[in-house]
Amino acid sequence: MRSLTQLRRDARTIFDAGLRAVDPAELVKRELRRPRDMLEVAGRHYDLAKYRRLYVVGAGKASARMASAVEDIADGSLHGGIVIVKYGHSVPLNKIKVIAAGHPVPDEAGANATREIIAALSQAKKDDLILCLLSGGGSALLSYPADNLSLEDKQTMTRLLLDCGAKIQEINAIRKHLSRVKGGRLAQLASPATIVSLILSDVVGDHIESIASGPTAPDGTTFSDCWRIIERYGLIGQIPTTVRDFLEQGVQGKIAETPKPGDRLFEKVQNVIVGNNRTALLAAEHQAEALGYHTLILSSFIEGEAREAALFHSAIAKEIISTDNPVSRPACVISGGETTVTIRSDGRGGRNQEFALAAAIEIDGTEGVAILSGGTDGTDGPTDAAGGIVDGTTIKRAKNRGLEANYYLNRNDSYRFLQAAGDLLVTGPTFTNVMDLRLVLVT
Repeated sequence: MRSLTQLRRDARTIFDAGLRAVDPAELVKRELRRPRDMLEVAGRHYDLAKYRRLYVVGAGKASARMASAVEDIADGSLHGGIVIVKYGHSVPLNKIKVIAAGHPVPDEAGANATREIIAALSQAKKDDLILCLLSGGGSALLSYPADNLSLEDKQTMTRLLLDCGAKIQEINAIRKHLSRVKGGRLAQLASPATIVSLILSDVVGDHIESIASGPTAPDGTTFSDCWRIIERYGLIGQIPTTVRDFLEQGVQGKIAETPKPGDRLFEKVQNVIVGNNRTALLAAEHQAEALGYHTLILSSFIEGEAREAALFHSAIAKEIISTDNPVSRPACVISGGETTVTIRSDGRGGRNQEFALAAAIEIDGTEGVAILSGGTDGTDGPTDAAGGIVDGTTIKRAKNRGLEANYYLNRNDSYRFLQAAGDLLVTGPTFTNVMDLRLVLVT
């Protein structure tokens, strides 16, 4: 039987293997090749001799690493470009400008950088080839408000939607309709140029229209959908008057909708998923098997409240201990996806830390179990932690320091609890983002 120390060490080793598998530069190099004077993207060929210039735009936590691969492959054919990353996620590039900006709430730096991209694309011609690099975080980073709206309006809406526990798809539906560039409008700005988007998915189900709010994809949502989301979460009395008026005009047909499926502008757009959550889960499974665990990938579609998902994962651990089902010991159960947290107080934490704290409560006193929950981007909520690693001794260790677990859970204050227990998962910026990776190890 493995010691608890070994179990925790294995959890981190397995998590790190998942991260390595979604290195953005390596994923881009798998899909983007340059045989002679051709650019090959996912089996489609573009003759560089026929294009006036090759230009790069992009946004997301992984976009700088993606851009570094493009610089290596495109070499002398690259005209230049701009990518927007989260603060702390920059890497040095030669021809492509990297601009750092705010996330998850957009800021002035992101708006100004997006303005630069809009200006560059407004000069695009039909014989230009635009490479668009998109990853998780792009919704906040590639941010420029629609006419009659301000950056402050978008900031307020982002905070309200994050705090109410709305799903990322719902948040993005509204982001698209309040934006000059999301929901296919970036492709609209660049038309009639040819666009190739390389996309690292951070969305359950890999729906292209949702990743970074789909700047180069047709948008299946409407202003009416946005209004229903506002009503669903009881936000009508909280949203800025300018936003309410804007959405009402959109519902009434007084403001143009986002480009929809079937729009001919998308005939010159190729959208390619280069990696996703499943990529990380499979690599984690391979590493776990190499360490001698029996494995089960539970799902890459886990959503819902973080603390409820934690109850389910903890129940699986108990079932394995009791019956060796659904997988025999030593066991490693793996899951992905992205949960949410409904903010009820003024604590500090994120969905993975809240999951870890809720799981720690459920497995308190249980021997031979370790549970890890981490964001693959290295940042869980507004903290410097990726998540947490907990076990059956977590609650006792924290209690010895005077901390009562349920008090901290009810205050959404998982960061301070896990920090005191020594159970934070800290990776630093990973320069990638494919949602979350969770591990339940039982020995």
